[in-house]
Amino acid sequence: MKKLLGNTLDELKEIAKSLGMPAFTGGQIAKWIYEKRVTSIDEMTNLSKQNREKLAAEYEVGFMPPCDAQHSKDGTIKYLFPVSPTPALPPRGGSQRHDSAVGFDSQSNPNNLSAPVRGLGGPGAGGGLRVETVFIPDHDRATLCVSCQVGCKMNCLFCQTGKQGWQGDLTAADILNQIFALPEHDRLTNIVFMGQGEPMDNLDAVLKATEILKAPWGLAWSPKRITVSSVGIKNKLKRFLDESDCHVAISMHTPIHEQRQQIMPAEKAMSIQEVVELLKQYPAFRALKSNKAATVLGNSRVAPVPEAPASGKEETSRQRRLTFEYTMFHGVNDSITHAKEILKLLRGLDCRINLIRYHKIPDIDLQGCDQKTMENFRDYLNAHGITTTIRASRGEDIYAACGLLNTAKHKAP
Repeated sequence: MKKLLGNTLDELKEIAKSLGMPAFTGGQIAKWIYEKRVTSIDEMTNLSKQNREKLAAEYEVGFMPPCDAQHSKDGTIKYLFPVSPTPALPPRGGSQRHDSAVGFDSQSNPNNLSAPVRGLGGPGAGGGLRVETVFIPDHDRATLCVSCQVGCKMNCLFCQTGKQGWQGDLTAADILNQIFALPEHDRLTNIVFMGQGEPMDNLDAVLKATEILKAPWGLAWSPKRITVSSVGIKNKLKRFLDESDCHVAISMHTPIHEQRQQIMPAEKAMSIQEVVELLKQYPAFRALKSNKAATVLGNSRVAPVPEAPASGKEETSRQRRLTFEYTMFHGVNDSITHAKEILKLLRGLDCRINLIRYHKIPDIDLQGCDQKTMENFRDYLNAHGITTTIRASRGEDIYAACGLLNTAKHKAP
């Protein structure tokens, strides 16, 4: 059975016409799904009984409730949602992680540039797979961390999601279902694409989902309520920046190329320097003001960024926020030398940095930093002009914190 959830207004109009209904019926269907959130076609009472029967013969609304929930002592809730993604092909040569986006086989040999392995199939072909979604209430705010893939191809050293490999891309319906079928959906104030998967590696579905979230016939959300993260994937990141106006979060984790290659294999295909140079092409992210004096970094001096005038269009675009995510590891990326390299790298960008506590995962020889080290790192960056905060760790007791999501054991029989 095909799903109505995840279709745009134009697509719903085409569905209506294909069934012999007038095009405006597509608008009525959109209102029932996205505004009134009905769970069955029978509830669409301004459609004739005959049209409802035609629609129900081929389609269902498509909402799927969560099949499990874990509650943290801090109020965070981790939900397990069924999905019907585009599945991965059987692996070649025994490897379970083939990366078509960044061009490497990350399990068998991260330096081996291999032919892409593409997924086949479509909605309904997921084989009982699941994704985790995290609801994070915080006073008058409530954020939902959504997933866009089952597993992930990026295989970042410090992330548990990457250890399960990639099992499929979520459809736009799968992504939206995490929002619409959430028991607390009426409380949501923000959505972040920071769950399982790399959003740029499933860009069509992510763009479609965010279009529906923002559209007046959808949820009519402001793009300022949506943040999409990425490690940085060549061409895909540029397309996202061009086609979307949502906030952007870049996973940096170290400013040093050689070190980032070791902990984030995607650095081989698109370096953090290339990511920054791309971001500088967009007026929304360019620094408009600078300190009058040059910043002193060790024995070198970095000249101040000239103040640039802003056009009206640029002022409007500047509502888009750029953040860099930085997980801190003891003795790896936590020195003042790293902080100085960050200042050099991000010079000319209007951005902020989120420092993230590392949450230990099995068989990985990395340790988190103590609170004082993180505070010193934060204070140094703030003192040199980059707004930096330490992200509060939420849901660690239920494995819902950053880097801990993994559904390798959650596959339906």
